[in-house]
This record gives sequence, C-alpha cells and structure tokens, in this order.
Amino acid sequence: MTGCGMDKNKNEMWPEMRAKIFRMVSVGVVDEPVNQAYDAISIVALLANLIVSVMATFDNLQAAYGSIFLLVEQITVFMFGVDYVLRVLTAPELYPGDTPAWATAKYCLSLSGIVDLLSFLPYYLPVFFPSGVAAFRMFRVVRILRLFRINAYYDSLNVITEVLKSKKQQLLSSVFIIATLMLGSSLCMYSLEHEAQPDVFKNAFSGIWWSASTLLTVGYGDIYPITPLGKFFSICITFLGVGMVAIPTGIISAGFVEQYTQFKLLGDGRRDDTLNFLSIQLTSGDSWDGKKIRDLGLPSGMIIAIVRREHEAIVPYGDLMLFAGDTIVLGAEPLPGADNVELKELAITEDHKWKDKAIRDLDISRQAFIVMVKRDEKKIVPRGSTVLEEGDLVFMYKKV
Repeated sequence: MTGCGMDKNKNEMWPEMRAKIFRMVSVGVVDEPVNQAYDAISIVALLANLIVSVMATFDNLQAAYGSIFLLVEQITVFMFGVDYVLRVLTAPELYPGDTPAWATAKYCLSLSGIVDLLSFLPYYLPVFFPSGVAAFRMFRVVRILRLFRINAYYDSLNVITEVLKSKKQQLLSSVFIIATLMLGSSLCMYSLEHEAQPDVFKNAFSGIWWSASTLLTVGYGDIYPITPLGKFFSICITFLGVGMVAIPTGIISAGFVEQYTQFKLLGDGRRDDTLNFLSIQLTSGDSWDGKKIRDLGLPSGMIIAIVRREHEAIVPYGDLMLFAGDTIVLGAEPLPGADNVELKELAITEDHKWKDKAIRDLDISRQAFIVMVKRDEKKIVPRGSTVLEEGDLVFMYKKV
C-alpha cells in the first residue's frame, strides 16, 4: 500500500512539475526569475557558440585559444542537448489536446523540433560515424540553424515568421508562376539559340541557367543570345522578370503592413464601464502574504488581472506566490492612472480574424496578454484552449 501511495503521489506531482518546466523553456514567459534566467542563458549560449565557431576558422586564433574554443563549444552544445530533452519531456504541455506520445512525435517532427535537434546532434555524430566521411562532416554546417531560435525571442523578428506563415499560399503561387515561366523561357531560348551557339546552349539546362539569371535580374553575362529573335525574346523576358520579382516582394510587404496594423489595434480598444478594476497592495501580515493564487479562495466573478512586483508586471497564474509589497489588480472598482498596467478591450466581430480560434493560436505580441474573456454576462478566465466566439469581449493587458 505504501508503494502504491508513493507511485500515486509521483503521478500527481509530475504534471505540475512538467507544467513548470514547460513555462521555463517556453520563450518569452518571464513571470518568474528562473524563466527570465533561462531565456537569458539560452541566448548567451547560442551567441557564444556561434561566435566561437566563427573565431575558430582563423588559424592564429585557433592556435592561441583552441582549448578555450573547444571548452565553450562542449558546454554550449551540451546545453542545447539538455534544452532539447526538456522540450521533448514537456511536449504534452505544448499540445494539450493530444496523447503524450503523439504530442512528443509532433514536436520532434515539427520545424522547431528539427532545428533544436540539429543544433546539437551534428556535434556528437563523429562518435557514431567516421569523422572523415564528408557527408557527416557537412552536418556541422547546420549549426547556423541555431540563429533561427533567436527569432522566437523578439516580436520584431517574430513578425517575419508570422508574415511568411500567413502569406505562404500566395508566396507558393508566385514561386510556381516564376518556375513555370523560367522553364518555358528556357526551352524557347534553347530552340532559338542552339543552332547559332551549340557550345553555349548545349541543352535545356543551359537555357534554365540563362532564364534564372535573367528573370531574377542578376544577369551574369556568361550566357546570352546573339540572334535577333533571341535578343528580342530576351528583352521580353527581362521585362517580365522585373514584374515577377515584384510579386513576392509586394506580398511580403503587404503582410508586414497587416501584422503591424494588427499589433496597433491591440492598443485601440474601447473601455467597458461595466468592468472595473481595483488596485491593492499587500503588506506584511496580510492573509494573502505567502499564498499561491489558487489557494486564495476568490469569490465567483472576481479575478486577479495583474500582479505588480517592484517595477515588473506579472500575468497571474495558479502557482504564482504572492508576497508583501505586491500590488494586486482585482476586478472591482475603476483603476485610475496605473503606470504600466494598461487594460484594453477588443470586441470579436463576425469577420474578426480571432473568431473561432484558440487563445494559444493567436498571433499577438509577447508584450500583450489576454486576462479575461466576457461572454454574454459570464466572465471567463482565459486558458490556452479557450476558443473565442463572435460577440466575445476580450480584455487584454499590454505593457507600456
């Protein structure tokens, strides 16, 4: 019986521990010092590894500091490996609707999982494969993929990812048009120039190289037409090339405008006078001092929107411990003039892009957090799985 009780306690403790680890390894979650420290250490390790990789290519630096470079690389690559293991273990938190096994498989096969794996695996490949095999030696070049992980830490860089995701269909269509035009023009140029320049336009591939350099407006000049029809056709393709290159450029530019407009809308919400907030400060000896939010026993309809600790604003969650000196923002009376607590409201209309989407899937800035959803007369504490519906009022906290 004792053994069964211990196993039960372990089974109950693991999901809570896994959730804490997931918050720690999740990029941009800075509600606790350990999470902030983990983000900082990850960035420092990534930059240190890349700097050492570049410096090691200089013979004089490698001769003088080779042992230091090796030590830095060993430590940072080991950290990448530990980070990957932690992300694999916490994959069920990333995909809560799936079974643990399927969630782990989804992460490992995702682009993020593959990049994380390749950030450390090439370093250990020589242990299992001969180091002289060129194919496996080339895997070390994949270390540069670690740069893409920095993208997740900054909204300004994250916009690029969001634009490519939202416009992927249009971009794929433009690439298809360019590829089709490239193939057609190469075959036409081969037909026009093969007899005049059999050594230059030897086959269709020669025409493809010419069409690529012309359509993409590079124009190396190593292969060009000499017949009148070939020159005329080349002029037409050059004009088309300018337009073809402009298509994906315009798509990406429009995507940037949409993303920045979306972020700007987060600050243009209207206030609802039926929802009010009250700011209180805990002092030593208060009943809430030293308690977790989940243990406060708040009455129905009351929420904690923001916890302000010194100069930091923390988005509350169940395991957050409250301490004397914390400023608590409760759903009660109007909140006048808080310095960096700005609460905004957005209405989910029929054509709103957030309609029928789960909160975890929203493309919002990491400086903004959803603190409550009002549906009819019901106030909902938001979770990642909460799906927004038409008519919902979304109350957001935005750092200012």
